[in-house]
Amino acid sequence: MSNARLFDIANAVALAGWLCLLIAPRWRRTAVLVARLVAAMLCGGYVAMLGFGLAGEGPPEGAGFTSLQGVRLLLSSEAALLAGWVHYLAFDLWAGSWEVEDAGAGRVPHLLVIPCLLLTFVAGPAGLLLYLVIYAARR
Repeated sequence: MSNARLFDIANAVALAGWLCLLIAPRWRRTAVLVARLVAAMLCGGYVAMLGFGLAGEGPPEGAGFTSLQGVRLLLSSEAALLAGWVHYLAFDLWAGSWEVEDAGAGRVPHLLVIPCLLLTFVAGPAGLLLYLVIYAARR
């Protein structure tokens, strides 16, 4: 299967998890469970991509996590870039599921969580920060 097709599938799967979190405030536990199952599926896809990448050519010379140039080299192939994208999809969705779960326990209205989820979807840490600010302000 092509990387472009895998990209489309990963995005569609992640979107399903996000939609559950956004539109199911009355079924909060179910929405969180579905989103976490979707995130787990994305994690499995990431692990498979990582395994195939390591079994193939491997990272280019000089690639690594200790410099910006090393990270650029690490993500220089389309397959590595796709794996990195799926990594983001999985972690951001997991963070969104935590926001919804924590909001329920902390009695934060779902309407206040929705902007946090939307921002977490497009800019993960910014959305999480917004949620933490809203949560703290309600305390």
